[in-house]
Amino acid sequence: MAFLPEVDDPSNCLITFFCPCVTFGQNAKIIDRGSTSCACAGALCFLIFNFFYCSFWYTCTYRTKLRGLYSIPGDQCRDSCVHLWCEPSAFCQEYRELKNRRFDPSIGWVANEEQRTWRVGIVVPPSVPGGMIR
Repeated sequence: MAFLPEVDDPSNCLITFFCPCVTFGQNAKIIDRGSTSCACAGALCFLIFNFFYCSFWYTCTYRTKLRGLYSIPGDQCRDSCVHLWCEPSAFCQEYRELKNRRFDPSIGWVANEEQRTWRVGIVVPPSVPGGMIR
């Protein structure tokens, strides 16, 4: 693993460099399928980091969840190490993984679901009048 993330999304790299909790919050919202808000996850990450200096204990659980959702090989020990030693790079990696799975973490869960529904083009079958007639 390289120390610096690939710069295929420079805006995400800049946001993660200056405000890593924003990227974490965006990732968490998608990984939790909208049950966690971006602001809540990001604020909790920020508070844990600033008061206890060990936000990796919290953030690495989302990497483990992401691996579990998509059957990505690895283990929780590696997840903890990655978040301990290069947390911003881990956030960028997780963001890129979600983008590769056709999610856009920057727009949130609801907007992603709307886009997925629109792309699939749900077809409603025609209604049948009444019951069966002989």
